[in-house]
Amino acid sequence: MQVFGHPFSSYTQKALIALYENNTPFEFMPLTPEHPDIQAEFAQRWPIQRFPILVDGARQVMEATSIIEYLDVHHPGSARLIPADAGKAIEVRMLDRLFDNYIHTPQQKIVFNALRQETDRDPYGVGEARRILDTAYAWLDRHMAGREWAAGEAFSLADCAAAPALFYADWTHPIGEPFRNVHAYRTRLLARPSFARCVEGGRPYRRLFPLGAPDRD
Repeated sequence: MQVFGHPFSSYTQKALIALYENNTPFEFMPLTPEHPDIQAEFAQRWPIQRFPILVDGARQVMEATSIIEYLDVHHPGSARLIPADAGKAIEVRMLDRLFDNYIHTPQQKIVFNALRQETDRDPYGVGEARRILDTAYAWLDRHMAGREWAAGEAFSLADCAAAPALFYADWTHPIGEPFRNVHAYRTRLLARPSFARCVEGGRPYRRLFPLGAPDRD
């Protein structure tokens, strides 16, 4: 299998966590300026050019959540990131969408806004994104009370989504001090070997963070 992505990309990291959790063999195809041939192949494979994508023989899978679902079906390992129990799987998938839609998306809106020219920036949209993040942090803090991982005791797809989302969100719009359960959860995610490997892989690219990467994590 091949995975096209960038080491500093949050959604690439989301997919990589799942691969690392099960030591699944794959070839990483870095979408960096040093590899124009890989970038050209990626553009041909997926004209929208949003990463990651996974290529498994004749099969191509786009979007990190779909990649993790695909791995769970076609390349399962000892770490089952989507529970076999259908009821538990619903909660995992719901939380995956929560992290993507209400933490990941507003966080990226703030970052992408910073990349624009001053005349093209959207202060109203950024303010709205910050309000959504504060609301999501408050909800998550209540949700994580007494929990180790997002859906309970087992590390899952939801935690694959949470790790990069909370990692970058705290850089972008700091998680408030009162949200101690969220801070503790983020610390556990950073200590998880699969995500720690992603953080190290992205470390050389921190200069690319338009808001200035903090001197931590």
